[in-house]
Amino acid sequence: MAAPSVSTLLRLASRTRPRLAPCTRRPVQAHRSQQSAAGPRPSGVPEFAFAFDIDGVLLRSADPLPRAHRALSYLQSQSIPFILLTNGGGKHESERVADLTEKLGVTLDTAMFVQSHTPFADMDEYKSKTVLVVGGDDDKCRHVAERYGFKTAVTPGDIFVQYPAVWPFSQHLLDYYKTCSRPLPRPIDPDSPETSLKIDAIFVYNDPRDWGLDLQIVQDVLLSHRGILGTWSEKNGKTAFPNKGFQQDGQPPLYFSNPDLLWAAKYHLPRLGQGGFREALEGVWAALTGGKDNGVELIKTVGGKPHRPTYEFAEKRLIAHRQQMFRKVDGSLGHLKRVYMVGDNPESDILGSNSFKSPHETDWVSVLVQTGVYKKGEVPAHEPRMVVGDVLDAVNWAVRQERWSV
Repeated sequence: MAAPSVSTLLRLASRTRPRLAPCTRRPVQAHRSQQSAAGPRPSGVPEFAFAFDIDGVLLRSADPLPRAHRALSYLQSQSIPFILLTNGGGKHESERVADLTEKLGVTLDTAMFVQSHTPFADMDEYKSKTVLVVGGDDDKCRHVAERYGFKTAVTPGDIFVQYPAVWPFSQHLLDYYKTCSRPLPRPIDPDSPETSLKIDAIFVYNDPRDWGLDLQIVQDVLLSHRGILGTWSEKNGKTAFPNKGFQQDGQPPLYFSNPDLLWAAKYHLPRLGQGGFREALEGVWAALTGGKDNGVELIKTVGGKPHRPTYEFAEKRLIAHRQQMFRKVDGSLGHLKRVYMVGDNPESDILGSNSFKSPHETDWVSVLVQTGVYKKGEVPAHEPRMVVGDVLDAVNWAVRQERWSV
């Protein structure tokens, strides 16, 4: 079951911040005339900053959106702090930042970057144990986990290569998995559980590619005795235990790095993301256990936007980056009053920003762009402070709100 120290942290904040400006369906250009008399740029350090989603805001899949470079270049020229806050992942932060620097044509570094699985790096309690790493291309997420300090990381592909019968429907992919698999640290031997492969935590780092294999392996672990592969818990289905005995026998905790059901890919319609895989897993789990109608839930911890700890983590990162920019580590820098969260997904970017109650009393202002999941004319599930055309419109609107000359 989920470790209480982490699952307690990963909860949505229920309060919203007061509005800075009423929501409108018009792009920012319609507001320029009313802001034209806002006054000259003030002197000193800006009391505001930005947090940008990536997919659908700065990039469309792997391709930069037309005005993303101009938006970020302007902020850097004005020494206005910003970070990139994404539910994406699958690569180490340094690799992702190098890729974004090249594509966007601006200099970035890891101090300005938070992706969905970045907080996994702080989960020291599992670093000396055996963890199952799910998702991503090849076994890149395993390499990320190792760079975070996890000593023994196993992938579903490792298990499949050594035991192809574990999932008979991916046999045509066996040669592919052989290119990115490693020998298991222990065999799967249910007759000798004390020496059999045991999983101590399950981490879904990124969107899974082979849903069938990954669903099967994760279900096997969750239904096992103490996370030992190839076993079946005798507590499963027993009404004498909480949750009808499911996940009550020392099974490992299950962590998802983000909840996004959809994301903006190259295709003109949004594609299923990690949240789609989680819904599929929950559906299979319900079919096997009876689900909520039978009083059984899938015990898991979900991180990423819109959850509060992700925004807390991001705010700390942004405050530290701001201090580094202006080379001040004491209180003389002044309070960061507002952060403009620019995103394309109402269910993650907007909900998270609206819900977040900053421990520093910083106002997080949600700005929704029309270049990703959200499309012009739709009614967003969660109402932003402002709807604009694209990321440059978002920057233009925000700096005028701050009376910062453009």
